[in-house]
Amino acid sequence: MIALDIPSPTHIPVLVNQIITGLQPQPGGHFIDCTVGLGGHASAILERILPNGKLLGIDADPEAIHLTNAKLAHYGEALILVNDNFTNVENICKEYDFHPVDGILFDLGVSSLQLDTAQRGFSFQREAPLDMRFNTNQGLTAADLVNTLYEQELARILREYGEEHHSRKIAQCIVQNRPIHTTLKLARVVKQVLGGKHARIHPATRTFMALRIAVNSELENLETALGQTINLLRPEGRLVVISYHSLEDRIVKRFMRQESSTETPTLRLISRKVIRPTSLEIKSNPRSRSAKLRVAERLS
Repeated sequence: MIALDIPSPTHIPVLVNQIITGLQPQPGGHFIDCTVGLGGHASAILERILPNGKLLGIDADPEAIHLTNAKLAHYGEALILVNDNFTNVENICKEYDFHPVDGILFDLGVSSLQLDTAQRGFSFQREAPLDMRFNTNQGLTAADLVNTLYEQELARILREYGEEHHSRKIAQCIVQNRPIHTTLKLARVVKQVLGGKHARIHPATRTFMALRIAVNSELENLETALGQTINLLRPEGRLVVISYHSLEDRIVKRFMRQESSTETPTLRLISRKVIRPTSLEIKSNPRSRSAKLRVAERLS
């Protein structure tokens, strides 16, 4: 087994105050954190639901579960941690007899743990195997996609998941430069095509995001999981979702609006406008700059 360069767990959770306002946790409440990560949001919720409250934390990344289990061990039986994909949230809740609940939280995208662990291959800043799996025990890697897909399919992934306008040229260059097994080689290939065309961001940003989404089936999994939340929330229970790019936010927005506008609505929108971090939070935590938060409440 390769020893991972695991960073110390200093993750700064995003939009904590806004999440607490949205979820409205009270002592004795039961909540689900579908993307528990390093436990920043979970601990903030737990502090408000004790005594007698419980939180079910789910994460596809076994390393995140391991670190959070140690970090939040002092909460004892108030915290249940499960290493699984949130697409299975309904089955997980049935297994642990954890429903109905007072609130469900999703903090989407890649975590600081994953970004800062070079060997996971999420970042183009350091040399690493081109992996990008949330759970390293499952599925294809980014290298598998890059080195085996047809050029047209690669271009589709870059266009649809990365919203990359130069997807065809990048896909062509990737195929011409195969095999590509490391992050820096892929970043160089993309930069070879784009140069400085994306002045505000690194030219490989959209390509890396697209491959990560494809590897982990993020958009499909999000749609599946959101559909299960309706059956898990008790009346007046809250659904809170933080997204980081337009594709995720579009899915969340569409789901909440559809569920709140049918003849027999299941949700009520708490805020019709997306909630964003303050300039002060962005300054102290630059990774929060693209965060968008939406809140809905379960109707009886």
